[in-house]
Amino acid sequence: MSNLVSDLVSRGTKSVPAHFVRPVGDRPSVTEEEEGSSTGESSFTMIDLQGLHGPNRATILNTIHEACKNDGFFLIKNHGIPDDVVNGMMEVSRDFFRLPESERLKTYSEDTTKTVRLSCSFNVNKEEVGSWRDYLRLHCYPLEDHVRDWPSQPPSFRQVASEYCTRVRNLALELLEALSESLGLETNHLNDALGGHGQHMAINYYPPCPQPELTYGLPGHTDPNALTILLQDDVPGLQVLKGGKWVRLNPIPKVFIVNIGDQIQVLSNGVYKSVLHRALVNSERERISIPTFYCPSPDAVIRPADGLVDEHNPPLYRRYHYREYYESFWDHGLKDQSCIEKFTI
Repeated sequence: MSNLVSDLVSRGTKSVPAHFVRPVGDRPSVTEEEEGSSTGESSFTMIDLQGLHGPNRATILNTIHEACKNDGFFLIKNHGIPDDVVNGMMEVSRDFFRLPESERLKTYSEDTTKTVRLSCSFNVNKEEVGSWRDYLRLHCYPLEDHVRDWPSQPPSFRQVASEYCTRVRNLALELLEALSESLGLETNHLNDALGGHGQHMAINYYPPCPQPELTYGLPGHTDPNALTILLQDDVPGLQVLKGGKWVRLNPIPKVFIVNIGDQIQVLSNGVYKSVLHRALVNSERERISIPTFYCPSPDAVIRPADGLVDEHNPPLYRRYHYREYYESFWDHGLKDQSCIEKFTI
């Protein structure tokens, strides 16, 4: 029998199994949520990337700086990824999770070291309470090293996802340059600090939940990578911790959400903050989100940038190989909100 949440739902479960029920003090609370505006633009920093390479670059970089320092995330529009590429990625993702169970299970694995795997929750080998999520995780860079191992169904999956991954990587490189300059560093500093670079993608599928007040799609956590570029469908569910309160980020068409990950927090010596976020579920509609995690290569040495360290600003984090951090993240299994404290001086 499948361990996937989607197959549990398809079998007609009317209640959340005990394994998914969060402790009473750690359950979603609608009363504590502040909802963003219907457009999101009045509540959150929106960056128009169309102006990034024009005369307003310095102003935009300063806006990025303030957003990363205060919130740990921002929204981007006019990012250069065509609508048909974005819509195609969402379509093949939805089609994948509608495949027969026997087809989907060809990629199922609980081995977190696999570069292509379908799984559920977060890390079923480590966690005590499950999350109401299935996900397909794909390594994407170098693309030619991984694409042949991706699912062959639906038939257009590899072609569509390859185009999307390539476009998002180019966007990530552009954002890394902007982040470097916004910190007062050389344009290529963050790019160089990531070593050979890595790129993963998760296609998150959150089925309807009969008792959404008892569980999470994912509990609060920060991302272990450098930068996350998130595509959402039109179903709300993402919350970020902003000003000490959980705030819902309503989906906005043609807009990506950019999260600062733990590695940028370390490289910036704590100037930029890795943002706590979580995913809620609902009882009526499935939800799909597609985060692209842009990462250092496993052998990259991560440490605070020299240009951000002096006698008044000593290094806050020890140097380490990214491999060590990534393994620690998967090992602790979202038991804590972040594992960055393990690397603090």
